[in-house]
Amino acid sequence: AEPTPPRTALRTAFMWSERAFFVLLLLFVIDRLGPQLSALTGIGPIEGSTPEYAVRLFDGTQLTSDELRGKVVVLNVWATWCPPCRVEIPALQSLHARTADDGDVVVLGLATDIQGPGVVAPFLAERGVTYPNGMLDRDTRQALGGISHTPTTFVIGPDGVVRHKVLGFFAPPAMRAAVNRLRAD
Repeated sequence: AEPTPPRTALRTAFMWSERAFFVLLLLFVIDRLGPQLSALTGIGPIEGSTPEYAVRLFDGTQLTSDELRGKVVVLNVWATWCPPCRVEIPALQSLHARTADDGDVVVLGLATDIQGPGVVAPFLAERGVTYPNGMLDRDTRQALGGISHTPTTFVIGPDGVVRHKVLGFFAPPAMRAAVNRLRAD
């Protein structure tokens, strides 16, 4: 048998670079998909108790975290200019339509647009959005631990504990699974 040719330093460096790339890619995918998989399967860390907050909705009413105790809450922080947020709206509206009559699930949108309600309210009306929405104010942003990504979605159990926090697009199957599981508890 002929001996194999020796590996050159360049070939070895390329091999290790390739491996490092795939490890980094895998870590990125796990970081991005981890919250989705956690919401889908129910396996993963509990984020912690929901802080106290109060938001003024576009209909003029105020909604507090205390009023939401005993319900599953899907709190979505979004913006009109955000493409993934726009993609999420139909799934959030569908969830609201399916669960509104039961009264045990609340879908709540909080917009981050600096233009304010004058831009956001017409945007929602054009899309037929009927779930409660308001503007994310500074106090609520801080109470939620700061919001660094848009969209960010919190799924909060009836006990007031944040069960899932998803940064970025929240896939509808994962959203439904998380809500259904918390409704069944």
